Amino acid sequence: MEQPLLKPRPSSLTIICPMKNEAGNLAAFFTRLVPVLESVADTYEILCINDGSSDDTLPQLLLAREHNPHIRIADLSRNFGKEAALTCGIELARGDVVIPMDADLQHPPEVIPDMVRHWREGFEVVLAKRQSREEEHWARRTTAGWFYRLQNKISEVDIPADVGDFRLMDRKVIEALKRLPERRRFMKGLFAWAGFRQTMVTFVCEPRFAGASNFSGWRLWNFALEGITSFSTVPLRIWTYIGSTIAAFALVYAIFLLLKTLIFGRDVPGYASLITSVLFLGGLQLAGLGVLGEYIGRIYGEVKQRPIYIVRELYDFPDRT
Repeated sequence: MEQPLLKPRPSSLTIICPMKNEAGNLAAFFTRLVPVLESVADTYEILCINDGSSDDTLPQLLLAREHNPHIRIADLSRNFGKEAALTCGIELARGDVVIPMDADLQHPPEVIPDMVRHWREGFEVVLAKRQSREEEHWARRTTAGWFYRLQNKISEVDIPADVGDFRLMDRKVIEALKRLPERRRFMKGLFAWAGFRQTMVTFVCEPRFAGASNFSGWRLWNFALEGITSFSTVPLRIWTYIGSTIAAFALVYAIFLLLKTLIFGRDVPGYASLITSVLFLGGLQLAGLGVLGEYIGRIYGEVKQRPIYIVRELYDFPDRT
């Protein structure tokens, strides 16, 4: 059987690394990453987005840049969040192939040659999927599974489970993503929405080399809400069905009370059942207003049209501005 014709290896490759307080990881990260990049591309750039770090991340990046001219640094004016930092990297990336990845070495650089091989076979997106989540706490593992099932059930796009931002994207995918204007960004959903020809590789998620995750349980909960409200209106529509169901039960109950009164006469009002019904319906109304508020808040954020991020300073290549 004939082997498929492969494209030449990429003439340029961009690594996008959002960073917040990653000073303890940088030396090991560059040590493992650079030899891999030199083996798979004619030239490369490592685009580091310093997202409001409070440690020595920026000074260490500047020091590493003195020894490796392929490192570019975008220093954001404050912490805008990982989604904004990824957007910054996508807009600044120059490579024919672009790979977002974390600097904590949970995304092993050694997977990149396999990703590039699939790109050379003609795929425009190569997803990197974790083989398992056994290293995580069972609660986080379980809630992550629930999120993916719920998200894909109610959303207009399917988001692959256990696939994060670590992926390879062709230049045409990057140009498509740059055309998406929304400010409140859920990048996993935007990646999935863009589509293109995709395949997948698997990898073993390694422990963090140093430091701790910036995602607390509360931030993960808000992140999940962001994903659901970004790509589904089901939480809004469901209240139509809830209201209709309650109204139908209320009508049936009203008919029952009318018939009971006509047949057996009037009895003593039930204040306990009345207050229970009032509190129950009041809680439903407040919950519905909360869902509505989530969507109105998104509209409010979009119409202000504030920039997604602000670059305080860009440490670019000497011959670029």
